[in-house]
Amino acid sequence: MSEDGPISPETHEPETSSANSPPPSRRRWFKPVLAFALLTATGAWAGYAFLERNFDRPTAPSRTGKILFRVKAGMGLGKISRELARAGLIRRPRIFQLQVRLRGGAHRIFVGTYRLSPSMPPRRIYRIIIEGRVAERSITIPEGFNLKEIAALIEKAGFGKRSEVLRLARDPAFLSNLHIREDSLEGYLFPDTYRFPLDTPPRRILAKLVGTLRQKFGPELAKRASEVNLSLHETLTLASVIEKETSVDAERPLVAAVFLNRLRRKMRLQSDPTVIYALPHYDGNIRREDLAYDSRYNTYRYKGLPPGPIASPGFASIRAALYPAQVDYLYFVANLKGGHQFSRTYREHRKAVWRFQKRKRAVDR
Repeated sequence: MSEDGPISPETHEPETSSANSPPPSRRRWFKPVLAFALLTATGAWAGYAFLERNFDRPTAPSRTGKILFRVKAGMGLGKISRELARAGLIRRPRIFQLQVRLRGGAHRIFVGTYRLSPSMPPRRIYRIIIEGRVAERSITIPEGFNLKEIAALIEKAGFGKRSEVLRLARDPAFLSNLHIREDSLEGYLFPDTYRFPLDTPPRRILAKLVGTLRQKFGPELAKRASEVNLSLHETLTLASVIEKETSVDAERPLVAAVFLNRLRRKMRLQSDPTVIYALPHYDGNIRREDLAYDSRYNTYRYKGLPPGPIASPGFASIRAALYPAQVDYLYFVANLKGGHQFSRTYREHRKAVWRFQKRKRAVDR
């Protein structure tokens, strides 16, 4: 056969290795790396599960009482975590600190006082302090309370000393900041129920009460006051006297009409509550000599409105001062049923006084 003839199959050497098979050196380390990766993943999962279980496990599930915990300005996450542990609110401060950092809350914690419990899981405590859900307390300012009574309520609620409240309420600089040109906040503290964080200072409380008054005395009432030629101060002064004279809402416009009618006729208001407000001491009984007490608030001695409010009027009394009843009454006297008898003339008034005084004497016997 010629040398140029076909090559016999037996003379061809086939390839013995596959292109897809890893070399022997790679096969040697592949399995250990895979095992290490699985071990690492298992450890990471176990660590994550441990952290999550700890974050959901309260320190003392059966202790439902609340603890006041305060986050002060400048406290870092480490100190906060340690203080929480010292207060018995969490078990492991370092783990709590790690959880907070992992969740991005390290710089989102609000300063304030919180009401927490050992029965709360750390996760809930975390949510409370990064959402700023500080502990609050309610305080109710009744209609007709004067400045001294309101100061006592603020102190009783734990928001500051009565003396500090009274000092602020008469401080010219503080009054100027509130855009009040009068001598005190008497009459400007709107009666309502409020909620404040536990560490709210008195100045913020007073500012809130004044701000609420301005909201209530909106554009409609401001326009009406201008129409009847009354300033805000005069409106509050008249409304405070109305507030102290009657607790019956339906009577407030009638009482307002009596006082406005007397003012137009240059008559003295002769309101007992204004006398009582001026007295240095009052034991619950107003006497003849009290009516002669020399004070600009004594409307038996001086004509016109008193110099300022004698209490904080409610909205109904403020509105009554601006929208009085269209009647020509000039007098009223308590009718022993919680309301009043209104009269147009002094003669009618004297008869009403005699009738109800006679009944009162009979009742007292």
